[in-house]
Amino acid sequence: MLDHIPLEAFRVFDAACRQMNFSKAGRELNITQAAVSRRIKGLEDHLGAALFTRRGKNLELTPQGARLFQRVRAALDYLEESLDPFRPVKGGTIAIAASGSVSHLWLGGRLRDFGKENPAISLRLLTSDTSSDLAAETNDLVILYSTGEHPRWDLTLMMPERLMPVASPDYLDSRDLDAGAVTVEQIALLDLIDYERFNAHWISFRQWFSRVSPALRLKLQSPRFSFSTYIMAIDAALRGDGIALGSLGLIEEQLADGRLVTVGSECLSTGYGYYLGLPKDKAVTPEARQLHEFLTGSEN
Repeated sequence: MLDHIPLEAFRVFDAACRQMNFSKAGRELNITQAAVSRRIKGLEDHLGAALFTRRGKNLELTPQGARLFQRVRAALDYLEESLDPFRPVKGGTIAIAASGSVSHLWLGGRLRDFGKENPAISLRLLTSDTSSDLAAETNDLVILYSTGEHPRWDLTLMMPERLMPVASPDYLDSRDLDAGAVTVEQIALLDLIDYERFNAHWISFRQWFSRVSPALRLKLQSPRFSFSTYIMAIDAALRGDGIALGSLGLIEEQLADGRLVTVGSECLSTGYGYYLGLPKDKAVTPEARQLHEFLTGSEN
């Protein structure tokens, strides 16, 4: 059926639905009221159904017209969004990629601050926990979990990975625990909050205990809670549900304002960290370099 309907008729129909007035729709589209009326009549003839009811000068959509309008508007919105990459943006666009935990806990607020200072620059954030997505060459900047080397990206260390158990003060108070005095053995008996490892190099509680206290490895109980994402584990700790394994750089805000505190004294440096990457094999745009300098604190 679509082969026999001029696509322009759907634009006219959309304008008529939004304006609920053929004259106003015509002015929006720079055509006459009569032309709008003809195109709507032609569309109704093709569909074999009335799309509007006309009561004097007032228009109302029929039930069939209302359903069609929803679909036409969704299709036009999708097409409009698809054209975004082709629009010239005055200040340029930066595509940056980071994992879910980095985006939520660390990067999001910094991008907001950068956007306030640079309103002409458009920011596009890709959030993924898949290494191939993060390192894709379509990105202008990336934040990678790494030891500092990558074949396609020049990496600058943003924060080394340092892992300690963390909890809310309320959780510790409810168990009458002194955060700094809790031993590794005591931590192992508390309500542990863990997360699934989707990367062989990620460290959850079992790996942490095996490194800081190898003798505990075979005695560990299952975590009290286990979540599919690190963000959910940290959120549970903030609610007071138990003890999570904190990546200190990622949760510096929550530690600074006291919503979370470190538990015990054992801190594990893994040799990994979060690195900001610039592409090696393509030109770096001025906007991407500006954001790189902003995030690394190297602005003049």
